[in-house]
Amino acid sequence: MFHDRQAGLTTLSLALGAFAIGVAEFAAMGLLPWYAAGFGVGEPEAGHAVSAYAIGVVIGAPVLAVLGAKLPRKVMLVALIVVFGLANLLTALAPTLPLMVVARFVAGLPHGAYLGIAMLIAADLAPPGRRASGIANVLMGLTLATIIGVPAAGGIGQLFGWRWCFVIVAVLAAVTALMIARLAPRGTGAAGATSAARELRALSNRAIWLTLGVGAVGFGAVFAVYSYLSAAMISAAQAPGWAIPLALSAFGMGATVGNVFGGRLANWSTFGGTLALLCGMIVTSLLYAAVMGQWMAMIGAVLLLGCTASMVIPLQMRLMDVAGEAQTMAAALNHAAFNAANALGPWLAGRALAADMGWASTGVTGALLAVGGIFMLGLAWLDARRSERLRGMALAGA
Repeated sequence: MFHDRQAGLTTLSLALGAFAIGVAEFAAMGLLPWYAAGFGVGEPEAGHAVSAYAIGVVIGAPVLAVLGAKLPRKVMLVALIVVFGLANLLTALAPTLPLMVVARFVAGLPHGAYLGIAMLIAADLAPPGRRASGIANVLMGLTLATIIGVPAAGGIGQLFGWRWCFVIVAVLAAVTALMIARLAPRGTGAAGATSAARELRALSNRAIWLTLGVGAVGFGAVFAVYSYLSAAMISAAQAPGWAIPLALSAFGMGATVGNVFGGRLANWSTFGGTLALLCGMIVTSLLYAAVMGQWMAMIGAVLLLGCTASMVIPLQMRLMDVAGEAQTMAAALNHAAFNAANALGPWLAGRALAADMGWASTGVTGALLAVGGIFMLGLAWLDARRSERLRGMALAGA
């Protein structure tokens, strides 16, 4: 009973860190007009702070996985969330935009490594046969951030100044660090269990790269729609101002529901669960395109699209199966891949808009990216079947 209680509290502390990360990442997008005005620059220039964070995630995920390979996972988690909190505090105190951009880059560095290690610990603490549910519980922090944290941070930022949003995130990070240090089992990820060389082997593992490709391409569908949702609601649907946060929260509510089903799908089959979610992305992205201009229907379509955002869970489970001794690297790279999707989806959707294809083109772009994700998933499945045949032949020969 004590172990179950400790495991539950540990997972809660990990989810709180994910909540803080989600608020910092998404609220920075929503508060962009306010800090652009505060620094006296245009929104495109202020957008460099958002891009810097994403670049930090992509770079930090593999680098920190290698540098922290010899550290106990508990110690590594505490260090990562402390760095994240300090970087957000620096963001709040930044006197100029260039310094804010640097602070956002530093804040992005621990993102992938923290979430990756947190999910590994949650999976280890979960009962047998429910490892995916442990991962889903950590990701619940991210989805709750989109429902509660981001709208609340946006409101606080508008009422009291955008800097307070990042102060609050720094406080949440400090609470998370204290909770993990106090609650996480001492034996979580024993020191010396891996090494930099073992973690680097992930970079030569074809199965890992194919799995990452599924997330980098397929999940671009979600970002192709989400990134332009507010603009489409205003320009194409003439939605009232209060409907914009409602639409963003609807996506978060869908993602929360999707986390529950995503965990169950992953427990059933990593390939089958991923395929089901990608098919859902195709259908909901096309539905979003079809109802473009009708803001209430658009909110409904976005809610359904959010239900497919749990694709990170079966992909994480697949990576855990194929990564061998490079578990930390693979888990961190998973989040780097999803941030690559965060760049690819909006870029392609933006190209479609620049070509005067209309706001519905963002949904069509999303559907095409999901099709690309299915193609990558097919390659990963064929590679897995080939590996199984070779393994069977080797056993038969022995």
